Amino acid sequence: MDNGSDAGNAHHLRRNSTIQHGHTVLFKLPNGEVRSIKVEKDSTLPLGRVGSFFANELIGQPYGLPYEIRDRKLKRLPPLAMQDIAETDATNELINDGDFVQPLTVAEIEDMKKSGFHASEIIKTQIEQHANYSLKTEYSKEKYRQRKEAKYSKRFEIIEPTMYEVCDYWFRKDHHRIRDIRTDTLSQMLNLANVRPGGKYIIVDEASGLVVSAILDRLGGECRIISINDSDSPPAYPVLNLMNYNKKGLAKVLSTLNWATAREDYVPVHAPLDPTPGCIYSERQRARLDKRKVASDAVAKTRSELFAGGFDGLLVASEYDSFQVVEALSPYLAGSASIVVQSQFVQSLADLHAQMRQIPRYLAPSISEGWLRRYQVLPGRTHPTMNTSGSGSFLLHATKVCVANIPSVV
Repeated sequence: MDNGSDAGNAHHLRRNSTIQHGHTVLFKLPNGEVRSIKVEKDSTLPLGRVGSFFANELIGQPYGLPYEIRDRKLKRLPPLAMQDIAETDATNELINDGDFVQPLTVAEIEDMKKSGFHASEIIKTQIEQHANYSLKTEYSKEKYRQRKEAKYSKRFEIIEPTMYEVCDYWFRKDHHRIRDIRTDTLSQMLNLANVRPGGKYIIVDEASGLVVSAILDRLGGECRIISINDSDSPPAYPVLNLMNYNKKGLAKVLSTLNWATAREDYVPVHAPLDPTPGCIYSERQRARLDKRKVASDAVAKTRSELFAGGFDGLLVASEYDSFQVVEALSPYLAGSASIVVQSQFVQSLADLHAQMRQIPRYLAPSISEGWLRRYQVLPGRTHPTMNTSGSGSFLLHATKVCVANIPSVV
């Protein structure tokens, strides 16, 4: 976590513009793969085939810059410029690929790499010795160069941890861990929940902390969040780790309760919090008692805040029965508060929709599904991509209203 923020501004959570010790950083490799690695001082960061380098080379540097590894040290590179490709009369119809078209063997390429040849020199040699390279179209030549750069280049890029990049990284890596929440679905959840600075929100997040991270990122910590989960201790949100927030600032705006402590009839059972009179305690035992008392007081304070109500929204991304979750937590919402429930399956939301329509305090429940199509945007080559995700999950939105008992007038 970032330790460079001022204590006076600890309640503001802003993304750091430079890489610090302890940050978890996203690296984009030449083949398009994205890896997350924790940067620690005086350590070595491995990037697989691209190579490894000393982490101290990266600490203090800004996000978003490309680098190249040379002798385990980093050289900053200028950003790649987008270039137009000239149309020619060449076609690919006369190309007959085979083993003979590339006389440069794998052993010769390995010898060049061991001799210290730069990736650009290896690629240039391959192009010069390629028998059919001149017969390719300009687009085919560009694709050939890109394939070779992905194979031999030592170049990589540091991705700035924006919420879009973090969500896209997790969706590509393991979409099941974030409950199939795509970038467009996440933005719809925030908009439907009317997430705004100064708001108070109840979150049920079983999407690895994606929803919690998105709210904190949008509001910069100018909010209050209570996260409900089924863990006895604060949950490990792997998505939140990529945001590299200050721990003290995070503790001021984010509190967690498990489902047991979120019930008003819950009676806590815990070990003694105060020293027993007449007993002698070591410093370690006293420190343990003090830590236990601080944790108990924090839970009691969070419970009181939850039961006081007045929250501006409820966002749910959970495997539990959606209706029971909404019924348990909606009493703590203020009037006109938004309720947003996410699910990977439309049937569970259809059942919730039918149940909510029978209750007057839930206004206009509706179900929606996002649709996203990615485009390749290049000069002369802008077109939709061939493949896309089938679904980014489903959303149900409703508004809580305060229903008064109005006597009937005869």
